[in-house]
Order: sequence, then structure tokens, then C-alpha cells
Amino acid sequence: MATRALSERPAASAVSKSQQAYDWVRERILRQEFTPGYRLVLSAIGKELGMSVVPVREAVRRLEAEGLVVFERNIGARVGMIDRTGYEEAMDALAVLESAAISRAAAHLDAETLRRARELNEVMRGSLEHFDAHMFTALNQQFHALLYRACPNQHLVDLTEAEWSRLGHLRDSTFTFIPGRAPESVREHEHILDLIEAGATPDGVEHACRMHRGRTLSAYLDLGEPGAPTSPSAP
Repeated sequence: MATRALSERPAASAVSKSQQAYDWVRERILRQEFTPGYRLVLSAIGKELGMSVVPVREAVRRLEAEGLVVFERNIGARVGMIDRTGYEEAMDALAVLESAAISRAAAHLDAETLRRARELNEVMRGSLEHFDAHMFTALNQQFHALLYRACPNQHLVDLTEAEWSRLGHLRDSTFTFIPGRAPESVREHEHILDLIEAGATPDGVEHACRMHRGRTLSAYLDLGEPGAPTSPSAP
């Protein structure tokens, strides 16, 4: 009996430490101290909590099962999108609203605004070599705002900006998850500007904008397809 009791103590201790690590990481994710895309270094967390990496790995696996963490090959654990459904719905709504706003704005965009939009897009292109997802996202939002805010329908502009706000901190992480989407986005921006400057029909501009937004959402959704690698690398 004594032997059995001794053998059970490490297991109980391990469970306790795993729960402690789980609570610690989960709290920081929900408080947005660890934002989507943030890399969870298991050994560093273990050191912070004064425990080995084993209970931390168990805790992170639980968080993965809850959708709060994702594993990427050769990278390890990252904080996932907290509200995947909410993100999809906001991106879908934004595709409709923003595309409609830009199509109506096209005839009202003057040469100076289009020049500024091209300059912003070139800054985005230049940032690709030493990619910073957060900076790229900020520039991306500025680019889009230059276009849709010229829409004469202020209600449509307000609805578009409400969807940008609804995305909240999640939009700041999109290109962290799908950095390969960034150069495609720059090329699509250029195409949209070319259409506007060439006097394309509102329907043509709206279609290009909606496809642009839809491709970003599709790239993110592809991460969750069955068979995607989810095995963690060594800490």
C-alpha cells in the first residue's frame, strides 16, 4: 500500500501543475495579454511557473482542444483565434459592406487620394522583406480606409467601420497566421487601384474588392482543414 501511495503522488502533483499551467496561460489569452498569433514557448512558461515542460505541454494540449491554441510545424504553439465563428462572420460582412462602399467611392476618389493609396501600397510592398505582421496590418487598414471613406453614403461608411471595429484585435493577427497572403494582398491592391483609375464600372470594382477580401478569409479558413499539421515541435 505504501508503495502504491508513493507512486500516486507524482501523478497527483503532475495533474496539479498541469492545471496551474492551464489556468495561467488561459487567463492571459482571455485577457488578451497573449494575443492571437503569439508564440507560446513551453520551456519559458515552465521556467516562469517553476515547473518542467511536461505539465505545460499537457496544459497547452488542453487549450488546443478548446481551440485557444494551434500548433504549427517547425514553430510550435501559438495562440489561436479566440472566436473563429465571429471572425468569419465579421470578415464576410466586411467583404459585402466595404466592397459596396469602395465601388460607390470610386468616382469620388481624386488623383491625390489615389496617389497616397499607391504610396501606402508601396510601403506595404517594401515591408515584405522584413515582415512585421502588425505593422503590415496597420498599413493595410489605412489603405482600405483611404478608399471606402470617399463613399458618399455615410451610413455605408459607418457600417463598414463598425465591422472593422468588430474584428477588434483579431484583425491584427490575420497576417501572423497567413504571412504568405501579404504579397498577394499588395498585388490585389494594385489591381483595384488600376481598375479605379481606368474608370471601371462600379460592379467591376465591387467584384474585385469582394474577391480580395474573400481570398484573405479563405486563406485563414484553409488553416483549419482536416489533415493540416498540428504536431508541436520540440520546445
